[in-house]
Amino acid sequence: MMAQASGKTLVQWLVAGLLIALLGVAQAVELCNIDSDKLNLCRAAVSGRNPPPPDEKCCGVIRQANLPCLCSYKSILPALGINSKNALALPGKCGLQKPSNC
Repeated sequence: MMAQASGKTLVQWLVAGLLIALLGVAQAVELCNIDSDKLNLCRAAVSGRNPPPPDEKCCGVIRQANLPCLCSYKSILPALGINSKNALALPGKCGLQKPSNC
């Protein structure tokens, strides 16, 4: 059981490293129907303890996203400097229903 959990954690950290590397490159890549360069439009709304509400540009990104896909990355959000509680609240703040698997 412990080896399985360690393996899962390792995979999550590898994915986090890959995402950080991909977000650091000049060319946009698509993740869950979102170009990586558009993810920064929501950075303010998911960072810190008392972030501002998402603006219309951020909500536009959230509306086009594959939300169940994004939910699969929720465990690595802190490694990207994203407050996962704030990130999981974005769909509701943008008038969307949060996927059940989140």
